[in-house]
Parts: sequence; structure tokens; C-alpha cells
Amino acid sequence: MSFEFPVRVYWEDTDAGGIVFYANHLKFFERARTEWLRHLGIEQQALREATGGMFVVVETQLKYHKPAQLDDLLTVNASMLRKGRSSLVIAQQAWRQATEPVLLCEGTIRIGWVQAASLKPDRIPSSILERLL
Repeated sequence: MSFEFPVRVYWEDTDAGGIVFYANHLKFFERARTEWLRHLGIEQQALREATGGMFVVVETQLKYHKPAQLDDLLTVNASMLRKGRSSLVIAQQAWRQATEPVLLCEGTIRIGWVQAASLKPDRIPSSILERLL
């Protein structure tokens, strides 16, 4: 199952040429992952308060196909690729919405579970793993 999240490209997202700065795709992906978790009933602040743990990004791999530009309407998706005891690998893509959608960027993001106070790796609580598709 893939979760989709709309993103509009604003001036603040672009460089002097009106092209989305490459690192901002990571911000778009972060927003989509956060909303995907929220859609599954997992709110990150509440999760941290209840469990003392949190997800952190531990690895990324991106491939850029075409540039996103000022005013583009994007659809950013997130879907579970692999689920482990202490980390998740999420596949993500950013598409420009047009007559025919155009793939702009794709990649994988690995998020790990850590104890918030110490930032030491830990196992994802089973109650959270059960909610993840």
C-alpha cells in the first residue's frame, strides 16, 4: 500500500533558477512519511511521550530523474519496503502532476528506532510494528 501526500513547490524550495534545491526532496519525503505515520494512527510526538523512543533517519539513497520547478504540484508517496525489529526501509517517490504524471525523484529512506534520551538504537515497540503495513 502506498500513501500519497500533495506538495506544492514554493519560492523557498527553489534555487535562483526556479528549480527545487536537491536537498529539499528530502524535506518533501519527510513530510510524506510523517503524514503516512499519522494516517496509521502514529503521531510522533505522542509516540515519543508514551514510549520514550523515536524514529530517526539513518540512511538515504536518492535518484533524481527530472527537476521539480516553482509552482509544480507534486505527489509524494511512501510505502513500506522492509520492516525489521529496529528499522524500517521506506520507498519514496516524487511525481509532478500533469496530464501524464512525471517521476522526478525516487529513493529509499531507512529509519531506525532509538531511545530519545540517549539516542541509542533499540527495538521498535511491537504495538507500533503491528500498525505498519
